[in-house]
Amino acid sequence: MKKLTIVIVSYNVRQYIGPCLQSVEKAMQGIDGEIVVVDNQSHDDTLSFIREHYPQVRIMESGANIGFSRANNLGIRQSESDYVLLLNPDTVIAENTLREVIGFMDAHDTVGAAGVQMLNADGTKALESRRGRPTPMVSFYKMCGLADVFPRSRTFGRYYMSWLSWNEPAEIEVVSGAFFFIRRKALDEVGLLDEAFFMYGEDIDLSCRLLNAGWHNCYLPCKIIHYKGGSTDKTTVRYVRIFYKAMIIYFRKHYAHLNFFARKGIELGIYCRALLGMIGILPSRLVRTRVKTVITPQELLRS
Repeated sequence: MKKLTIVIVSYNVRQYIGPCLQSVEKAMQGIDGEIVVVDNQSHDDTLSFIREHYPQVRIMESGANIGFSRANNLGIRQSESDYVLLLNPDTVIAENTLREVIGFMDAHDTVGAAGVQMLNADGTKALESRRGRPTPMVSFYKMCGLADVFPRSRTFGRYYMSWLSWNEPAEIEVVSGAFFFIRRKALDEVGLLDEAFFMYGEDIDLSCRLLNAGWHNCYLPCKIIHYKGGSTDKTTVRYVRIFYKAMIIYFRKHYAHLNFFARKGIELGIYCRALLGMIGILPSRLVRTRVKTVITPQELLRS
């Protein structure tokens, strides 16, 4: 059995997949593992590029855009390894990241999944590197702005668990799907990604299922760059619809025990946020800003 399988779901990510695979290859040196790319019927030259430049990568073609969860599950089912890493194609990982995560997981057998320190394209730390369960109250504090006003509060700032040190390992509740490192034993116990989630929310759901089963989730200060949304235009009605549908699916799955009025009130709040998101699409499409990349992959890989 191999030590690690890395599953990458691709969909029109030609501009990102090269740097991603280059960094993964370097990080995999000395590790008995494999890289599996599951392609959701890309219309660009993603697959031809991979076949030409990375022939050792195993490619699986889903035949359609079947969504993030289903595509990841295809890759997981075809793998046999101690650990599985679900990795976004719009990421670049540091050369020592995989070895450090494996070392930590080998030494802590009660940890089911681990996430890492994600850097935005400009080099700033991505808050979603450490997250708490999005309970109704935690989500409310986030939506109404209290999480931003009191980021160090263990009550109001729990959505991003902002009181935690960036430089030390720590227990968290939700691991980001951009870099979701999971123990095979834990995955076999709780099951694969819930395919009801087309995209978004599946990482929160899986994280919570691990916690419910008694596993621990951890944050590690190993670094990656996450360019965010390499194959997703977040200024479309489709994006808003998929994102908030995932919120509804997650809420109904994990909080069905709430009374009728509480459930309907929270669902109404989600629908209102979705409506506001759609209203906000127009100005964001009219005025597009390009994020200037301050930190380069080469700088990260040397760190």
